[in-house]
Amino acid sequence: MFRAFCCFLLLALPAQAKPDSSSSNRVSVYIRDDVLEDYQQFIAGRDVLTIRSFKNVNMRRDVADMVLLQQALAIGGFHKNFQYLPGKFNFRNTKMLETGDLLLSFDTYWLSDAQVLGPKVFISEPVIRRGEYLAALYTSPKNSRAFSIHQLQDLQNFTAVSTPKWLTDWRTMSALPLKELIREDEWLSQARMVHMQWVDFMLMPFSNQTNGTYQLEQLQLQQIPGIAMLLDDSRHFVVSRAHPDGKAAFDALNRGLAKLRAEGRIEALYKDAGFFVETKNLIILNK
Repeated sequence: MFRAFCCFLLLALPAQAKPDSSSSNRVSVYIRDDVLEDYQQFIAGRDVLTIRSFKNVNMRRDVADMVLLQQALAIGGFHKNFQYLPGKFNFRNTKMLETGDLLLSFDTYWLSDAQVLGPKVFISEPVIRRGEYLAALYTSPKNSRAFSIHQLQDLQNFTAVSTPKWLTDWRTMSALPLKELIREDEWLSQARMVHMQWVDFMLMPFSNQTNGTYQLEQLQLQQIPGIAMLLDDSRHFVVSRAHPDGKAAFDALNRGLAKLRAEGRIEALYKDAGFFVETKNLIILNK
């Protein structure tokens, strides 16, 4: 579902050079524009490695992944300087992980998606464990019918959009009693379809926006209150085995994640991001 939110690390080198991070201490981070904007507003000039409180209107799951990854790498002993560059990404970047042109994913992968890459990547310890990922249902603010969804059986009157390239999302959505599940591989196109009411809803992470509104330029989506969907898989960072720094980054990442987990900082970060939510007042449709 949220691979559109992904951003990746690759070594900053001249255009004709083959990536070789062993010869440089700088790593370029290519990030979708709106994610980078939220990240920069959250950081606000601070050192990301020193931040302990994550409560902020600009904090969300993909920003939380960015912060978590950098802190885990540093704690584990992997010290590279990151340069953030805006960009647009698609599923072809997965190939770059396989070939070593990208060092690692700066957004987490579903385990089911990471395993498809097989022996060409290292898969980190889980960042979001199985059973922890609840997704919200987002629709157009003008789609009054969609706000009548309260239980699983209601879905038979509605359409949704996702992509089989996010295996966990697609399998979850395919198991629902939907009127129709429409395939669209690009996240931004999915959001546009829902905004235009060509499709009734899509799944997105919970966030700390108290009014449940997601705004991206002219696109506006609204969370359907009181309901959620369980995406029954874990999420992990993925590191290229073919990259010269791959093994060092992977080992450092797991060391850092273990310490952050032991200190309770992973859970605290995602709670502050609004991603981990209280379930007592939620109806989990597929549970």
